[in-house]
Amino acid sequence: MQVEQKTILESAEEYTRVFFAQRISDKYTYHNLQHTINVVNAVKEICAQEELTEELEESLEIAAWFHDTGYDQGAEGHEQRSAEYAAKFLKERGFSKERIGLISASILATKYPQVPTTLVEKVLCDADLNHLGKDTYWDRCGKVRQELALVKDLIMNEQEWIDFELSFMKNHKFHTKVGQDLYEKNKVKHIKQLIKQKARLDADSLSSDEIAILAKKSVKKKGKKKNKSEKKVLKKMRLGRGVETMYRTTYRTHVNLSSIADNKANIMLSINAIIVSISVSTLVPNFSDNPKLIAPTLLLLLVCLASIVFATLSTMPKVTEGVFSREDIRQKRSNLLFFGNFYNMKMEDFHWGMQEMIKDSDFLYSSMTRDLYFLGKVLAKKYAFLRTCYRIFMYGLILSVLAFAYVFAA
Repeated sequence: MQVEQKTILESAEEYTRVFFAQRISDKYTYHNLQHTINVVNAVKEICAQEELTEELEESLEIAAWFHDTGYDQGAEGHEQRSAEYAAKFLKERGFSKERIGLISASILATKYPQVPTTLVEKVLCDADLNHLGKDTYWDRCGKVRQELALVKDLIMNEQEWIDFELSFMKNHKFHTKVGQDLYEKNKVKHIKQLIKQKARLDADSLSSDEIAILAKKSVKKKGKKKNKSEKKVLKKMRLGRGVETMYRTTYRTHVNLSSIADNKANIMLSINAIIVSISVSTLVPNFSDNPKLIAPTLLLLLVCLASIVFATLSTMPKVTEGVFSREDIRQKRSNLLFFGNFYNMKMEDFHWGMQEMIKDSDFLYSSMTRDLYFLGKVLAKKYAFLRTCYRIFMYGLILSVLAFAYVFAA
């Protein structure tokens, strides 16, 4: 029986899948096999509306499969290595120099900043960055940020990351008419969402064009006053900044109060432990010689033990399930800001949930409000146990001292 020969696209796909599995590090959380598959699908999506020959479409899909294989030796110069790997693969399969050159040139054109010259190069460039105009953009943001931290040890705070993303998005453009029709609208929406996040962090850092984008009006010439819409936007953004300051201050107050409670509990634990150790080592051995000490000593020990119990209860952590389902997140019933609610979740589910929360300001603020509420409930329990502990210690110590005084006076 004759074995059916694989097509060149099937061979390219099989080669790339094995290549990524064996030679690309797991640290590349974004530039991985899934990204390559997404680019291949985007090539098909664009080609479906472009007037290209079957051979050119096939060449583009091959280029898409190979365009990131150069990451086996790092990000620097990966386009050149990817083109070389593709050329070697195609040469072994008898491809002409002209076609190998076209595929290699397409891969090299994906180097940022992209400057494609032919339609084939433009299609691959648009497919490579198609996620900028898709709902997967926010997932891509998290993966790129994680990859930069793992590979380059580049850790950015929220403000730096948003500035980084905005700079990239503003300097990028889709090169084909089809790419613009498919992705540009969503890309603009993502830019607006990034600007809103930047405004919440620091409204004063917004540039005039960013303010104009939020106000949905063009920027006026220099020297002219801002229009009323821009002023309304600024006022609204500063209000948001005030709300964030309120949350930040309240969180800090809760944390400080919790720290104070723990310190007080530690003081009570230390004092009572010292009293117990001294009582056991000095008073208990004298019970046989002086039985009158038994009653007041036992009273003192009971007071100390009760104080230790309540001090311990005030610091005892509450064990939670640590899991929220995706349905809980969709219904906004979850609180992903507290580790006790997510420590048993899978990384993928937690990452997805955080992205959903970041995209939805109402969800974000409601989560922060819910977190503050439960922090307050925990603090209330802590201080209730502490009050009981201090009362037992104070009144019990008084009674114990009076009992010892009575024994020695009798």
